Amino acid sequence: MKYQDSDLLRIDLHVHTAYSYDGFTTIEQLSAVCQRRGINGLAITDHDTLEAALLCKKSLPFQVIVGEEVTTASGHLIGLFLKHWIPPGLSVAETIDRIRDQGGLVYLPHPFDRIRSGYMSPSELQELANRFDMVEVFNSRNLFGDANHKAAAFAESHSLLRTVGSDAHVPHEVGRSSLEMKAFSGPDEFRVNLKEARLTTRRTPLGVRALIKLQKKFAGVS
Repeated sequence: MKYQDSDLLRIDLHVHTAYSYDGFTTIEQLSAVCQRRGINGLAITDHDTLEAALLCKKSLPFQVIVGEEVTTASGHLIGLFLKHWIPPGLSVAETIDRIRDQGGLVYLPHPFDRIRSGYMSPSELQELANRFDMVEVFNSRNLFGDANHKAAAFAESHSLLRTVGSDAHVPHEVGRSSLEMKAFSGPDEFRVNLKEARLTTRRTPLGVRALIKLQKKFAGVS
């Protein structure tokens, strides 16, 4: 990319905090780990809440996208550049409408990871494909590589923007997958700059996933 370093963001677009029911990263820890790893952009995408994203937008010293990973009636869907909370349990189509109504972007995370508790059926994915803005073609926490390969093929077949995310739930995961892209001022410029982004990907070690399961068990999270 032919930009000055000062114009570039290294951004992780899929990050959870302790405000997610299964997250364990405080805002203070986020700030520290990003400084250590040279991350100067985040999308905070907690499950079914905007609370931490709004706090991070005010308090972190770099670009923060307010997002939410919404638990729809048939799978997870991320809204980026949100202003208002979207309740869980709505259909995918209605969730997309709620994201669009506030000028947000529709981000399809880990669509082919069948290990997770909720996912959209192949027919629903095909039916709604033209309503997604971007597809997560690499999720660091996907247990099997074919889930990422299928997501990349889906994005290509429908000419959708490609993105990646760490899906971090603990500080150690933040930034494992990230994008290097030109800075942006809003969703429209983000879409344009995302087309030229450089994607960096690393899988989360199984040991980290095992640790998170233990933390969830002791925290009483199913």
